[in-house]
Amino acid sequence: MFQNFSEQYPFLAQLPTFFQNHPLLSIAWVGLLVLVIVLTIQAKFSKIVDLTRAQVIQALNNDDAIIVDLRSNSDFRTGHIANSINLLPAEIKKGSLGKLDKYKDQLIIVTCATGMTSRASASELYKKQGFMRVATLKEGIAGWNGENLPLVKGK
Repeated sequence: MFQNFSEQYPFLAQLPTFFQNHPLLSIAWVGLLVLVIVLTIQAKFSKIVDLTRAQVIQALNNDDAIIVDLRSNSDFRTGHIANSINLLPAEIKKGSLGKLDKYKDQLIIVTCATGMTSRASASELYKKQGFMRVATLKEGIAGWNGENLPLVKGK
């Protein structure tokens, strides 16, 4: 049985040699594999969902959703989704939510530049700040802008 398996996948027979010859690269590869598995499992069981641009537009139109933009003030001023609230991740972490507090019952959609860092702040809002309906914008503002969806400039 193992012989058939190794005949189908000949590179598997070379793995022990590769691990012996390249220990640092092997450790890095295994570490990245574990990280991908852990992040995938966390995302699967998370209460925070990633919304597509179409879902965000629908939520803005029908659900009175609130957009929280995590980008710097200067990036926010160059273009943001209309009626967004600009909060930095550090402000969310320390609980300085300002005018966002009054929207605890509404859907909060957290976005960043690329959609890669918004999950941590969304999780903070959900777990520690008491917001019950939190989501993230898949691919962030870059994805939004890539589809030529409207952005507002200025404060």
